[in-house]
Amino acid sequence: RGYQPEQPIAFSHKLHPGTLRIPCLYCHAGPAKSRHAGIPPAEKCMNCHKVTKTDSPEIMRLAAVYTAGTPLEWKRIHSLPDHVYFDHRPHVSTGILCQTCHGEVQTMDVVYQTMSMRMSNCLGCHRDPKNALPADSITLKGSEQCYVCHR
Repeated sequence: RGYQPEQPIAFSHKLHPGTLRIPCLYCHAGPAKSRHAGIPPAEKCMNCHKVTKTDSPEIMRLAAVYTAGTPLEWKRIHSLPDHVYFDHRPHVSTGILCQTCHGEVQTMDVVYQTMSMRMSNCLGCHRDPKNALPADSITLKGSEQCYVCHR
């Protein structure tokens, strides 16, 4: 909890998904179609920043990375041990909001880990998911079978 690495480009989630209301799944396209959320490539950022705030020093650094064709080396904030299998797809498809596990990122200038990535947090939600699910959800609980997460 509280882990907040320095990133290669200053990126404000408070501005992008917060003030501008850009949906998480615009930049992190993976959760709907992959087990991983994925880190957006520089190309995704440049969809807007080819014309927006181009005189900002951070955007100039981003543009240089993009032009050079080198990957942006973002530092991962949330990670699980290798023996844990996690798939974003079933969580996203049942309507669980990203903020449930990742915290209120739309209020963070710099994202940090808010939830302990411990099995007890996952099991607590799987056993009683009503606070994480939309009101009209037909899902009553998540699986508690070991093999679902430990493969």
